[in-house]
Amino acid sequence: MKTEVNSNDLMSVCKRRGFIWPSFELYGGVAGMYDYGPTGFSLRNNIVEVWRDIYKGREGFVEIDSETVNPREVFKASGHVDNFEDLITYCTKCQAPFRADHLVKPFYENADVLSASDLEKAFIEHGVVCPECGGKLGPVEEFNLMFKTTIGPGSARIGYLRPETAQGIFVNFLNLYRYNREKLPMGVIQTGRGYRNEIAPRQGMIRMREFNMMEVELFVDPEDKDWVRFKDIENDILTLVPNTGDETVTMSVKEAVDKKIIANRVLAYFVNTTRQLLTRLGINPEKLRFRQHLKDEMAHYAADCWDAEVLLSYGWTEITGIADRGCWDLSRHAEFSGTELTHFKKFDEPKEMEVTKIIAKHKALGPKFKGKAKDISAAMESKTPGDIKNGNLTVNIDGEDIILTDEFFEIATVNEKVSGERVVPHVIEPSHGLDRIFYSILEHAYVFDEEKGYAVLRLKPEVAPIKVGVFPLMEKDGLDVLAKQIYEKVHTPRIEAYYDGAGTIGKRYARMDEIGTPWCITVDYEAFEGKDAGTVTIRDRDSSQQKRIPIDSVPSVIDSLLTGKPFSDL
Repeated sequence: MKTEVNSNDLMSVCKRRGFIWPSFELYGGVAGMYDYGPTGFSLRNNIVEVWRDIYKGREGFVEIDSETVNPREVFKASGHVDNFEDLITYCTKCQAPFRADHLVKPFYENADVLSASDLEKAFIEHGVVCPECGGKLGPVEEFNLMFKTTIGPGSARIGYLRPETAQGIFVNFLNLYRYNREKLPMGVIQTGRGYRNEIAPRQGMIRMREFNMMEVELFVDPEDKDWVRFKDIENDILTLVPNTGDETVTMSVKEAVDKKIIANRVLAYFVNTTRQLLTRLGINPEKLRFRQHLKDEMAHYAADCWDAEVLLSYGWTEITGIADRGCWDLSRHAEFSGTELTHFKKFDEPKEMEVTKIIAKHKALGPKFKGKAKDISAAMESKTPGDIKNGNLTVNIDGEDIILTDEFFEIATVNEKVSGERVVPHVIEPSHGLDRIFYSILEHAYVFDEEKGYAVLRLKPEVAPIKVGVFPLMEKDGLDVLAKQIYEKVHTPRIEAYYDGAGTIGKRYARMDEIGTPWCITVDYEAFEGKDAGTVTIRDRDSSQQKRIPIDSVPSVIDSLLTGKPFSDL
């Protein structure tokens, strides 16, 4: 049994068996774009359902769906307009574009932290030339990865296709906060497409221009980064690569927190949750590690970040990031939108505190605003000094924005009893690259059976696109009729079955093995006569074992196998 994976061989299986197809192949294709075929679409959906089972089922998070096109203001606030670039260079001879840091990866462990001038020096020092024609490389420049558009016909309002799904959750914070009855922690999940105009996408599905994400945003009290179920997993083992050195360490989740390798219990809990998810999906735990970002590698929003990396034919590859985003996102959106995005944290008992607040000048408001003065006064005093912009305070009364100068208010520090304080929630974000997870599962499931002469995908039954194949030995003598009846009973929205009556049984097994189908049912003549009358054969993909089971019990047997019953116990 050959287990080494050649990515070209795997991609050939994926194309032939309907997992993925190069997009627009009829017109020559577009680099970094793929379409999901029938089996791939089912596998991808099964991955999402396992993810939902953990985050919606076990953790109780809520799910939303937000817009793909966002106005420029959103990504200006998030930092993507100013900080979402890769470094690009062009060949001076053939004009081919290249991501500059990828050209020097053989010489540097973390080439993506090098500056433009560092990369230009590296080209010279290591004799790096154009991989296409051998020409000299030009200067290194910044290239923003977002796809730009306009919103509305003839509109001057600039928009971008989102490079991540997270911002749709952040800009809905107030709606979600009210929906959650103004309580923390608050977990929100979202799946959907992201778009990045990659400079030179290679490595198949690892770097795509249009991709699928499974995003989780957990809003927590900044002073309470604990998790109620931490004790349930504190002894689970993680393989970690801290940014304090190159050595890989293996330790319990609790030990990682106690030694301050992982910053807090919430972050550690969701690093471990990511491990649970990936191994449940079929990632080989021996080829999984969590690498902490280097200080100069950290994203502009991240206080700390760990990447789940899997070992593929491409080398160690990031497929999920688990970040502590601190209060960056909500603070920025509050600043740019002028809207308070905070959590009211109640004290156990009211406290006497010194408070700086806005005091309305009623004598000035009355003559100017007359009947509206009372509402304006209340609206002003509900604001905080941080809401004052350029010396002015804006309040909204009956849909009208009213701008007030300091003629109508003052800032005062007073002592008063307060029942709580407003804090900006921090965010823990496990962000899962769905396409990368999809491909990684396929690589880790792929084996080439030299004895049989074909590839087998040893997919976990939970994610396999087809759970059971149903075959008549021959399509005659009533074998096909009985096989179709069994298929009808087995095939449900939860269990996808496949009827196949074409070719030899061996070829049908091979087709099912190649798409990862865990079990096959064969209806033969013994189903009608002899000592095995009333039974059919069930075959296990991984062991090739076969057993006779009663026809009437086929659906319940498949159910029991899907819930984890060993095939050997049938």
